[in-house]
Amino acid sequence: MHRHDASTEILTQAVLRYAVDRVRLDPPPLDGPQSAQNLRAMAGHTITERGIGGLEALRVFGDVLAPACISVDHPRFLSFVPAAPTEAAILFDLVVGASSVYAGSWMEGAGAVFAENEALRWIADLAGLPPEAGGAFVSGGTAGNLSALIAARWKWRHDAAGEHDRTRGLMITSSGAHSSVAQAGRAMDADVITVPADETGRMHGAQLDATVEALDPVDRDRLFAVIATSGTTNAGVIDDLTGAADVSERLGVWFHVDGAYGGAGLVAPALRDKFAGIERADSFIVDPHKWLFAPFDCCALLYRDPRVAKAAHTQQAEYLDVLHDDDDWNPSDYAHHLSRRARGLPLWFSLATHGTAAYREAVETTLEVAHAGADLIRRSDHCELVVEPELSIVMFRRRGWTAEQYHAWSDAQLAAEESFVVATSWHGETVLRICLVNPLTTVDDLAAIIESLR
Repeated sequence: MHRHDASTEILTQAVLRYAVDRVRLDPPPLDGPQSAQNLRAMAGHTITERGIGGLEALRVFGDVLAPACISVDHPRFLSFVPAAPTEAAILFDLVVGASSVYAGSWMEGAGAVFAENEALRWIADLAGLPPEAGGAFVSGGTAGNLSALIAARWKWRHDAAGEHDRTRGLMITSSGAHSSVAQAGRAMDADVITVPADETGRMHGAQLDATVEALDPVDRDRLFAVIATSGTTNAGVIDDLTGAADVSERLGVWFHVDGAYGGAGLVAPALRDKFAGIERADSFIVDPHKWLFAPFDCCALLYRDPRVAKAAHTQQAEYLDVLHDDDDWNPSDYAHHLSRRARGLPLWFSLATHGTAAYREAVETTLEVAHAGADLIRRSDHCELVVEPELSIVMFRRRGWTAEQYHAWSDAQLAAEESFVVATSWHGETVLRICLVNPLTTVDDLAAIIESLR
């Protein structure tokens, strides 16, 4: 099973051919889900005592299982937050798997960690973080937010010299924040207070300040972090980061910025002013598997002062002692993980291959198409914008439609493999939301979707 023989060579060639053929599809099939009963009928039992053989397993995947997964890199996959990995990133993901690299420590994966840190440095520079900033790649925004906030609470308790070791902490964020912030609160057994956002979903410094002032002294003493969002997932708006930084600085608490989706907008010079204040963050996340063209799963987690994160996260165990004898950069020290793959390498390879200018141009292309789509909606007689787009999310309504009509339309579009656009909620109303991160999505794609709503 572990040795390369003639049968393994045949399988190797088949797998590589499948992977290369998939990468070459332009566009890939949109595909769609199947019921468990249908999949069982088509796939049969795949885990057996003697195995079904690699070629048959590959056939089952290619013919049955893969078509039951929606292709997130399809140009008309516009729901949730899609992905559009470059061919270079996809191909290098194969290399990462084949290389058997453990990337939790410098001792075991120095070359991989060095390359990942090159990519992290690029992102840190985009955000304006200081030269000593650093961190690690984790699985996604949920893991990134949780890890950053664990570090924030550690610092709060450490600075209190034991006074808060048994105090339940408190975090403040916007009502438009991603659900992972509340999830982090549950995981950490910490309270989360939300600041009312404005009609577009943006948190302003004045409202944040008012929320803090309304706290009683006991709760204000429990506060250890302010969380702002640079590109809300539902509407794509950027919080008042300068205002949030000012409040955090005045209170002496940790300032975290969740840029899982929208942080990639830092690549576009025309948008940089909208992120003013992000350079003051104590921690910042952005998911390259969203709008920076990397494959799943990949979140860049950065700290202004990584020493705090290291103190908060380093795991102590006898068999790990050898890793802590020097100042090597161990990614396992900067998040709530130990074992990890070198998930930042596909991004590094794509950046090294294409250069950062290509990334800037790709992000700017998606912005241009998204705003051109908003113009189409403005000119239509059956649709209207709900929120003026700031990044690459376009939220709009089809005049006169009910929630049932939206869902029926969405289901029909997916069944016909025309598009994947699902409804969302906005102030209690069912509307449509397009999230565009794929440079291969065109204005004509958006025009076809808008026209199909007649």
